[in-house]
Amino acid sequence: MEQQAHDSSGGYDALAREFMLRRDPTIGVATVRRWARALPPGGTVLDLGCGHGIPISQVLIQEGLVVYGVDASPAMVAAFHERFPQAHVMCEAVEDSDLFGRTFDAVVAWGLFFLLAADAQVALIRRVASALLPGGSFLFTSPEPACTWTDMLTGRQSVSLGSEGYRTILAAAGLELLAEHQDEGENHYYDARKP
Repeated sequence: MEQQAHDSSGGYDALAREFMLRRDPTIGVATVRRWARALPPGGTVLDLGCGHGIPISQVLIQEGLVVYGVDASPAMVAAFHERFPQAHVMCEAVEDSDLFGRTFDAVVAWGLFFLLAADAQVALIRRVASALLPGGSFLFTSPEPACTWTDMLTGRQSVSLGSEGYRTILAAAGLELLAEHQDEGENHYYDARKP
């Protein structure tokens, strides 16, 4: 019996077409646009779990930022590259990525963290802290309460470490949590900064 290959996209590559059709192109746009406008003009932003780039990377590009995307789904990376040939994109799991081997003015991770195991979330926050320039911004989403649930699209387990958990992990990584808020789709945001 042939062993099934490991899917580093967490099931999203097989469902890429469905995800791209389902992703609301308006949810999160206003929040990310406000955040982007506070970044240095022409600054560099790493979009972790960038998917096909709609709408998060699209907003960042519209705001004149230089976008670098990382996603583990070959189908989504291909769609991203087709839409945004001027952006930089790599097809690899965020947990294994060298994050382009550079630093950034900002990092965004929309709809990603809770798809990772708890230890992978902690390790990725540490790596984000190392990849941020001093004064750099980090915006990510995950539910406010600590909880687990089944992802509606992939059927796999999702986990939020909760507001207190993320606050503690961010502080241990040398990042300051500036604010938490929700958007029109009830997505909970953590807005942090590297001193």
